[in-house]
Formats: sequence, C-alpha cells, structure tokens
Amino acid sequence: RGVYPGDWCLTNSREGTEPGLLEEEFKGKTDWRTLDPSFIDQTPDGFGTALNFFSDEAFRFYLPAYLLADLDGKLSHANVVFALTHGLDNESREKRINPQRYGERTWFEHARHKFAIFNADEVKAIVSYLRYKLSTDAVTDYEKGHINDALKSYWASRAA
Repeated sequence: RGVYPGDWCLTNSREGTEPGLLEEEFKGKTDWRTLDPSFIDQTPDGFGTALNFFSDEAFRFYLPAYLLADLDGKLSHANVVFALTHGLDNESREKRINPQRYGERTWFEHARHKFAIFNADEVKAIVSYLRYKLSTDAVTDYEKGHINDALKSYWASRAA
C-alpha cells in the first residue's frame, strides 16, 4: 500500500551523511516489491539504517519490503522491530529527543506522529508482525519487552 513519496521526499533529515546516502540509493525505487532484501538490509552505504532516516511517507511506502524480508529471515542489519517499537516502549517513551532542537518533544510523541500515517489494515499487519515476532526465538527477551510495551501503549489500541 501507499504511494511512492517521490525522490524529493525520501528523508526528512539533513543531519549527518546517512540521509543523503539514503536519498541516492533509494532514488527512483518506485516499487518496493522489486527491492532485493540484501539491498534494503544494507542501505544506506552498508549501515542498514534506512528505516531510521526515511520520511514518514517513505517509511510507510517501504515498510512492507522490510516486513517481508524480515519474515523470510533475510535481514541481518536492518532492525524492523526497533523501528516499530522505539518511542513506544517504556524505556524510550518519555525521553526527550533533542531538547536544544525539539524542546520538550518526546520519542513517544514523535512515534505517534510518525505512525499516524498508517491506515487500519496497515496497523493490523504491523500488529500481526509484532505478535509473530513475540512467538519466535528470533528476538531477545529484551526486544520482546519492547514489543509488549509498544503493543500495549500504542499498536493494539490502533488495531482494535
């Protein structure tokens, strides 16, 4: 689902080198279904951090590729669970992002805004993915705690 956000809307950051690298590597990638799992696992430039630097629109557009690649066991760098739980877990939710730049904005407020773009069907798919991850040995107990926190504080009520 979702519409390709356009080359101009792949990232919403200009800080550091990763956003620029992400733009170069995802430029013109208008069909997430054709992306090779090894490409998305490594971008940008071998860091595997694209999920952290996508604009909200690009995150929504490319997320299905990441979910499917992760479910197929083809990701070793990109961390989909972190991308869907950070800010919604008890550990990070009340932490301020960068007080000098964003004042009192917390990671929870940031995550709620970022994820508000998802429709009901997309939210249900995310919840199903997170619940599946809870049932596997692919995530640590620490990550399971973050998944449970995120489900309880945000995702489960959105899926209801």
